[in-house]
Amino acid sequence: MTEKEKMMAGELYKSWDEELTMERSRAKQLTYQLNQTKDTEDHYRKQLIHDLFGTIEGEIVLEPPFYCDYGYNLHVGDGFFANYNCVFLDVCEIRIGKRVLIGPNVQLYTATHPMDRETRASGLESGRPITIGDDVWIGGSAVINPGVTIGENVVVGAGAVVTKDVPPNVFVAGNPAKEIRKVD
Repeated sequence: MTEKEKMMAGELYKSWDEELTMERSRAKQLTYQLNQTKDTEDHYRKQLIHDLFGTIEGEIVLEPPFYCDYGYNLHVGDGFFANYNCVFLDVCEIRIGKRVLIGPNVQLYTATHPMDRETRASGLESGRPITIGDDVWIGGSAVINPGVTIGENVVVGAGAVVTKDVPPNVFVAGNPAKEIRKVD
């Protein structure tokens, strides 16, 4: 397997691989251009987002600044909205459903590092995908950790740190995030 194939499969991989380094550089160039756009450059902004993201279904809004590792692992549904200063570390896929609202400073991390010191010291890393269902609202400064699946119609409170899967139709908050109550 190539290092990219290992990365996409969630296996340990070398992030310093030449192909991955070039792909991260491409994403940095596109996000730099995106983050320099003016509000009046909506068409150009949309083109940059389409060039960066893997899949976009329908209309979306992304408020710069925005940061990601690769971009091609980002898949969003119609009605997606992300507010200012979001960071999506997309070494694995991030799949986001329809009508998802993401507050400012939200961070989605698929990237992770080994727990044992020796492997971590080798520089190898891995990732686990994130899936977010339809009609989800993620409050500002929330963190979604590697491997988390968030069910549909979930509200994630501002500042929450989501470390495990969230079932549909609930409000979660806190660090680590816990179910507070059901939502309609």
